[in-house]
Parts: sequence; C-alpha cells; structure tokens
Amino acid sequence: MNKVVSRYQPLKHYQWGDVCDSWNLVDTSSLSVKQEMMPGGASEQLHYHKYSQQFFFILAGTATFEIEGNQIEVSVGEGLQILAGEKHRIINNGKINLEFILCSQPSISNDRINI
Repeated sequence: MNKVVSRYQPLKHYQWGDVCDSWNLVDTSSLSVKQEMMPGGASEQLHYHKYSQQFFFILAGTATFEIEGNQIEVSVGEGLQILAGEKHRIINNGKINLEFILCSQPSISNDRINI
C-alpha cells in the first residue's frame, strides 16, 4: 500500500551517535531512504559497507565527507555518491544543523563495518 511519509510521519524514527536523528522513509532490503539530522560539531565513526552504495543529498548546512582519507565539502542542493567498499564518514563542522537525505542500495542493514 502506498503511504505518504515525511520527517513528521516516518516509518520509523531513531537516534544514532547520541545526538543525531534519522527518519526512515523507505525501508526495504533492496532500498533504504532516510532523512537525517546532525547538530553542529557532530560526526560519525569511520566505516564502510561491503555491498551497499549510498547517495547523500544535502538539505541544510554543509557536510564534510571523509572518503578514503580525502575530505569533500558538500553544500545545500548538492549530492555525493559513495561506492560500496569505500571507507567514509560524514562530519558537521558547522554550527547549524546538517540535514540530508540518505539513499542506500541495497539497504545497509547488517552491512556496516566500523573501523
């Protein structure tokens, strides 16, 4: 059944990294779409996915991605693809909340290896 979803009516909401929020918008084994929010100064642990590729699209703030030791800044209205196997993490070096859409194909469920 088709269902309208949003940050305010997600399939599921959870917190990660103690201060970050995630709202599941699509949650199947073949595709995951989430809206996420990271407060200023937050970052995630360096990790990779053996099978999943990901695409991040920035809605607010500026994201700094560390990918295989290189840093890339991505601003509002821009997106970035991360291929399976690439060691990466997202960082919010700004003072405002970083908000983004995250698509993972296939879903990263049971496919996250922390470094």
